[in-house]
Amino acid sequence: MSSTSARTIPNILSIAGTDPTGGAGVQADLKSFAAHRGYGMCVVTALVAQNTQGVREIHLPPASFLRAQLDAVSDDVAIDAIKIGMLGTEEIITTVADWLDTTWTDDDAARPRLVLDPVMVATSGDRLLDAVAETALIGFLHRAELITPNVPELALLAGAEQAQDPQAMVLQARAVADAHQVVVLAKGGHLEDDTAQQQVVDTLVFPLHNGVRPREKQFTSPRIHTQNTHGTGCSVSAALATLAARGCTWTEALPVVKEWMTHALEASETLDVGTGHGPIQHFADLWG
Repeated sequence: MSSTSARTIPNILSIAGTDPTGGAGVQADLKSFAAHRGYGMCVVTALVAQNTQGVREIHLPPASFLRAQLDAVSDDVAIDAIKIGMLGTEEIITTVADWLDTTWTDDDAARPRLVLDPVMVATSGDRLLDAVAETALIGFLHRAELITPNVPELALLAGAEQAQDPQAMVLQARAVADAHQVVVLAKGGHLEDDTAQQQVVDTLVFPLHNGVRPREKQFTSPRIHTQNTHGTGCSVSAALATLAARGCTWTEALPVVKEWMTHALEASETLDVGTGHGPIQHFADLWG
């Protein structure tokens, strides 16, 4: 494992919405960064009135203020990795894209590692973006190194029906990886086949390079049966970004993150936060 940063503790930036109950969004990202020994920073795209039972209201600050936040960080702090979550509108997406494109070039050695959690479809199946914003986000994908869609989001990106088994999920991931030259973490958490009842199978899918696809990597973890799953997607992508900044390859980082998430889900019952889908215990390993 080689370091990508001269800093012992890398600087990791979350660009996402908020969760006042602390289970998802930038709050979950900051906990995930800390759990993996990263210094967390955040730029807020949306102020979300939500709790463990659901979202009540969303307030979007002006895009000019979003850009001011982004510039304030990058003008002063060397950023080793970025995790992007909820963007929400075409204007927000284009603002973040312009900041990335004007702050770093593609061949800039200082360009941060970038993980995108494409927040497009809720667990309920509800679409979270309008058609214009969906198109803008699809056009954004090539800027990321790794994207972490859930099963319905992957189907949307692939322009296909939702996958029902790991094989179909991987085929969709290949199509998205090749179209946007991005690594896809195909997450099996939403699959409902027989295998998925006992374990979660995630697959790292790499894009074709000179006509050759690097070998796909499959990782399995036990399915933890708990209702405390709020913010798992946010937390996984944030943890991966942190380990990438510390020098891990995606193949090295994913099994570490999956083991951490298993412990965080198992220990979620030690928390008493809300009456709905509660948060994971980000610091299960640290707090014992």
